[in-house]
Amino acid sequence: ALVKGGADAVLCETIFDTLNAKAALYACDAAMAAVGREVPVMLSFTVADAQGRILSGQTIEAFIASVQGRNLLSVGLNCSFGASKMEPFLRELSDLTSCYISAYPNAGLPDAMGQYDQTPAMMAADIARFAARGVVNIVGGCCGSTPEHIAAIAETVKDFAPREVKPKQSAWLAGLDTLE
Repeated sequence: ALVKGGADAVLCETIFDTLNAKAALYACDAAMAAVGREVPVMLSFTVADAQGRILSGQTIEAFIASVQGRNLLSVGLNCSFGASKMEPFLRELSDLTSCYISAYPNAGLPDAMGQYDQTPAMMAADIARFAARGVVNIVGGCCGSTPEHIAAIAETVKDFAPREVKPKQSAWLAGLDTLE
C-alpha cells in the first residue's frame, strides 16, 4: 500500500534480528515488484548492549555484512540508548558501508513514568557531536522526540557537512562475527 500510494521511500526500522531484516527487505522487493514501482529502501537497527551487538547477538560489522548485498539508500541506528551513546557505533558503521548513514535516537531513556529525560537542546547537542565529525547523513528523533526536539536538531546540524560516502571494495561474510 505504501509503494502503491506513492511513498518516496520505505524504512524498515528498529531491526534487532538479521533474519527479520532480510524478511523485511524481501517483502519490500516483493511489494515493489507487485506494484511495478521501485523506491529507495532504508534500514535502521538498534543495538542492545554497550558492545554494539544487536539483540540476536550479531556485531554491527556482521549485521552490515549480512545485508550488504542489498542496494540500500541508507543504513543506520535508531532507538538504542540515546544520542550520547550512539557515536562509537555510528563511527564504526560509517567505516563499514558505502550507503548513507542515518541516526535517530531516543530522547534519552524513559523513567519509571515513561517520560524521556532529554530536552530538545540536550538531544540536539548530543547529535551535533557526531554530525560535526561527519559520520551521518540523516538525523532525527525516535521515542520521546517531540516536534521541538526535531526543530532543535535541524537548527543545530544545518551547517554541518554530511558524511562522505565511500565505496567498500572487499568481499565479506558473516555469522555472529565477520570474515573478510
